[in-house]
Amino acid sequence: MKVYRLYGTSHEGGGPIKLDPSGWLVAREHEMRHQAWKGGVRVPTPARRVEDMFSMRCLGNDHGHAPRPQDTKLDEPEAFVGNVIDGARALSKAGAAHTDLSAFNILVHEDGPWFIDLSEAVRVGRTGYSPWVRPTKARELLDSGLGAVSKCFGKYGLKMDVDGIADGIVGSLDRSGVMR
Repeated sequence: MKVYRLYGTSHEGGGPIKLDPSGWLVAREHEMRHQAWKGGVRVPTPARRVEDMFSMRCLGNDHGHAPRPQDTKLDEPEAFVGNVIDGARALSKAGAAHTDLSAFNILVHEDGPWFIDLSEAVRVGRTGYSPWVRPTKARELLDSGLGAVSKCFGKYGLKMDVDGIADGIVGSLDRSGVMR
């Protein structure tokens, strides 16, 4: 279950203060997770949303929750990275760009990557941003995210062609030819 905090505490010793209404954040993350799940992306299956919280499938086993890539030793890191790239492609095809794609928001479960924390995901499908903003925003996000993933997997001696991968993904989204 993920719960968004509606109130914060004042640093000046006062009582609780109301944060910006986060109901729309909860709704957006739940919608983006559902959209990704319907598109075949490996995300925890969304279940229900009520006010400032939503539930989803728990990833793990009897020994605990699914680890992040940096918290485990991968047997086949090259194949895992390939699956992360395929997941980023699938996420874009499903109409979402992960704004914080990094090893902290990927879990290792059932021998593959699972994407979490779509709270700030950006819609890159046919609706949402205008056609010339979607590809440029997606490219910016992919450069940053894939760069972070590449850095994490550098410990295995793997190098990713971040520009080439981002170009391929964005090229498939660019129906209007904006990025050419």
